[in-house]
Amino acid sequence: MKRLLILGGTGDAIELAAQVMGFPNLEIITSLAGRTRNPAVPSGDVRVGRFGGATGLSDYLREQEIDLLIDATHPFAAQISWNAAAAAIDAGIPHLILLRPSWEKVAGDQWIEVESMEVAAKVIPGLAQRVFLTIGRQQLAPFVPLVETWFLIRSIDPPDIFISNGQILLDRGPFSLEQERQLLREYQIEAIVSKNSGGDATYAKIIAARELEIPVVMVQRPAVPLGERAIDVASAVSWVTKRL
Repeated sequence: MKRLLILGGTGDAIELAAQVMGFPNLEIITSLAGRTRNPAVPSGDVRVGRFGGATGLSDYLREQEIDLLIDATHPFAAQISWNAAAAAIDAGIPHLILLRPSWEKVAGDQWIEVESMEVAAKVIPGLAQRVFLTIGRQQLAPFVPLVETWFLIRSIDPPDIFISNGQILLDRGPFSLEQERQLLREYQIEAIVSKNSGGDATYAKIIAARELEIPVVMVQRPAVPLGERAIDVASAVSWVTKRL
C-alpha cells in the first residue's frame, strides 16, 4: 500500500482525488489549508490546517509515511508550493506540481498586465470608477485607500477587510458566460481586476469583458519551483499510475 498526499484547495485537486480513489494499493490524503469556511470536500481522507512551513511538512511526510506528493494548490499559493518542493526533497519522495496553464491574451482582450495587487491598485484611479474585484478575499488591502472607486467584490467567504465603497457578492464558480455578461451589465462595471488563475471555472468573465470591451487588470502569477509538472488532471493521474 502506497500513500499519496495531495495538497488541495482547487477543483483540479478534487477531480484528481476522485480519479485515483479507486486505484488498488493506494491510500489518498488531501490537505486543505482551512482558509475557506465551507470547502468542497474531496474523496478520501482529508486533513485541514497548515503544516508549519517546509520543515513541518517534511516531518508530516515522514510521520505519515507518505510515498508520493502532488501539489495541486492554487497557482497563487506560492509559499506552499515552495515548501512542498523543499519538503519532498528532504523526505526523498517523488513530487509533482499540478499547474494549469495561464490564460493567454487573444485578439480583443484589453489587458493591463501587472506583477502584483499593489500595482493593480495604482492602475485603477486612472482607469475606471466601477471595478469588479475577482481576486478572492485575502488581498483586498491595496484597494482600501481608493475611496473614489466603487468595487464589486466577489469571493466564496466574506472578506477579511471591509471596503465601504462597494458591494460584496458571495458566490462560488464555475460561472457561465451569460451569468458574467449579466453581472457586468447589471453593476455597470468599467474594469475588472483578476488573477491569472488559468482554467475554465472563471474564464467566462474574461470572455464577457472581451465582448463588452471592458479592460482587465491581469495580475500575473508568482514564480513556482522547478520540478516535474502536469498541466491537467489526466497527466497527474498518469504520473501516479507510473509510480504504483
